[in-house]
Amino acid sequence: MRKIIFDTDIGVDDAFALAYASKTQDILGITTVFGNVAVGQAVKNAKLFSRQIGLNAPIFRGCSRPLGLSQVTNAATVHGDDGLGDALANPFDEEADNAVSFIIDTVKSLPGEVTLVAIGPLTNIATAINIAPEIIPLVKELVIMGGAFGTHGHAGNVTPHSEFNIWKDPHAADQVLSSALPVVVLPLDVTHEVLITGEEIRGLNLPVLEAISKGYLRYSLEKEGFEGMALHDTLTISWLNHPEFFTTVESPVRVVSEGITLGQTLRQLTHLASRFNPFSGCHKQTLCLEVQADKVKAAFLECLRVLN
Repeated sequence: MRKIIFDTDIGVDDAFALAYASKTQDILGITTVFGNVAVGQAVKNAKLFSRQIGLNAPIFRGCSRPLGLSQVTNAATVHGDDGLGDALANPFDEEADNAVSFIIDTVKSLPGEVTLVAIGPLTNIATAINIAPEIIPLVKELVIMGGAFGTHGHAGNVTPHSEFNIWKDPHAADQVLSSALPVVVLPLDVTHEVLITGEEIRGLNLPVLEAISKGYLRYSLEKEGFEGMALHDTLTISWLNHPEFFTTVESPVRVVSEGITLGQTLRQLTHLASRFNPFSGCHKQTLCLEVQADKVKAAFLECLRVLN
């Protein structure tokens, strides 16, 4: 069990990840960020879902917009207008203390002990290391769900090249991934390999997860002919619990921040000499490119069933 800060733009699959984390990790705090929903709604969702699953962790309000873009779109088509499938009344407010300050202060107070888990745009993390770069060597690990490198054809889910979390703030992602932070990336290459069916969700006997996922399942059935969903964000927690289920490579990573490939994640594929090397000076990160999907899903289902 690790000490983690859980950074989220909480939507449906984020909620599945938070439920898993609540059973297997020591959650020091939940920091929210814009993405699937506006940051104020993310605060409300974090408060509501924490109440639903009996999680008592402080909640913080983070960044409301990207570092260098003016994007305001959310993911209502998939996650509903409120991010949690428009399934539950939400009486909570949007007020919370500052997320970036919490990240900085917590990492400084527990050097080498805090794992950051980021499953939305990386704006809070980038802002924290910009304000306080001295925290970089103090972070135990940053585990993110984001990006796509083309393994088995998994190249993008918001554009043909780009994954949603990275696309929402490519400038922040490029800063974080090219930094000296020790990063583990769970990209679409592995998250699109781990699918859960509606029947399996209903079999968990967790009414809140069943309720919030109904719209997501309908969307998936209409668009893909499959009543189910990928356990995208949940795989960050799967990595913490069972890293042996993943095959990784080590490579520096950059993110495209303009043009038709905006938000594309690139890893270094060759060491041949070139006139210009955009990876020069970038630290190698750990990229998960293969996964034992059946084992990851079985461990997730068993955990939530047993600890329900």
